[in-house]
Amino acid sequence: MHGPMLSRCLIAVLTVSCGFAAETLTKSTAEEAVARIAAARLADLKKERTAEVEAKSITLGDKTLRWLQKDFGSAPVGKRSLWISMHGGGGAPAAVNDQQWKNQIRLYQPAEGIYLAPRAPTDTWNLWHEAHIDPLFGRLIEDMVAVNGVDPDKVFLMGYSAGGDGVWQLAPRMADRFAAAAMMAGHPNESKLDGLRNLPFALFVGGADAMYDRNKIVKERIDALDQMAKEDPGGYVHFGRVYEGLPHWMNGKDAEAVPWMAAFTRNPWPKKIVWLQDDVTHDRFYWLEIPKGSAKTAARMVAEVAGQEIKLSGDVPAGTSIWLSDALVDLDQAITVTVNGKPGFQGKVTRSEATIREAIQARPEITGCPTAVVRIK
Repeated sequence: MHGPMLSRCLIAVLTVSCGFAAETLTKSTAEEAVARIAAARLADLKKERTAEVEAKSITLGDKTLRWLQKDFGSAPVGKRSLWISMHGGGGAPAAVNDQQWKNQIRLYQPAEGIYLAPRAPTDTWNLWHEAHIDPLFGRLIEDMVAVNGVDPDKVFLMGYSAGGDGVWQLAPRMADRFAAAAMMAGHPNESKLDGLRNLPFALFVGGADAMYDRNKIVKERIDALDQMAKEDPGGYVHFGRVYEGLPHWMNGKDAEAVPWMAAFTRNPWPKKIVWLQDDVTHDRFYWLEIPKGSAKTAARMVAEVAGQEIKLSGDVPAGTSIWLSDALVDLDQAITVTVNGKPGFQGKVTRSEATIREAIQARPEITGCPTAVVRIK
C-alpha cells in the first residue's frame, strides 16, 4: 500500500487514536486536563465578571447583592482567602439594615484575605436565608475566584445576629462551598445540624442574650454537636462559647472565631457525606448530584466510601450522579456502588475530558473537579 491510499489509512488511524486519547485519560493526563480547562474557564469568567466585581454588585433576576470590602495581608494569586460576613438587622427599615451593614465591615480582621460585608438584597426578617441568597453567594464565590485569585478551598462564612441566623441556615445547605463557618448571636429557627458533618463550625452567644432563648438554644446546639462528633468520629468539628453575663453584643470576644476558622481548608472529597435538604433545596452537595427537580425538603442521603466501595443510603433519587476523582477512589481499579444495600454499579470508570469540561462549567475549580462520573439508574 502506498500513495493516497496509505495516507488515508494513516489519517484514519490517527483520528481513532487521538479520539481515544481525548476520552480515556490517565491520572496524570487527567490532572493536566483539569488544570488546562479550569484555567481557560477562569480566564473567560474574569473577562465576563470583572465589571460586576469592580462595581461590588451582583444582580440575578430581581435581586441585587452589594458589598463592602477590605483586604488583609498578602497571598499569591489563587491562594487568597475569602471571608463573607453577614450583617444583622432584618425585619426593619432599610436605613436600619444599612447601618448594620456598614458596622459589619468593621467587626472582624483576618490576618489574610478578602473580607466582604454583603448587603442583604431585602429587608425581611429572614434576609439571609431566603432562596435567592444561595445562587448569589455561589456567584460571588465564582467571581472572587476568577477575578481576585481566591482559593475556593479557603472561603469562610460568618454572621452576627440576623447574620448569625443566616449562618445557621446557609452553612449546612452550602457546606460544600466553605472551609469553615462561624455563627454569632443568631437563632437557628428550624435549621438542622446534619449537613455540618464536614464543615468546621463555630458558634457564639452571650450568656445573658435571652431574647428568643438564643442563649439556651445555642448551648443546646453545642451539646448536640458534642454528641454528634462523639458518635461520628472525624465529623462535626466545632468550637462553641457561651460568654457568661454578656448580652446580645459580645464585646468583640467572638472575634476569636477568625483565627480558629483560618486554620481550616475545605476538603472537597470527604469520605462520608450527610446531605439533608432544607426548605431551600440543592441539586448538588460535594461529590453527589441529583436530577433537577427531584430534591425534596427533609430528604436525607448518606454516602460513605470505604476503599473502592461507595455506599448510598436513605433518599437516593433515580439518576443520582456520583462525581469521582482519584482523591476519592483509585480510578485505575474497579469500584462498587450499592444503594440501600442493593447493587448500583460495579466496574471500572473512565476518566474523560468531557466529564471535566462539564464539571468545570458548573464549578470552575481545580481541587474539587471530578474526572469521572457514575450515574445510578
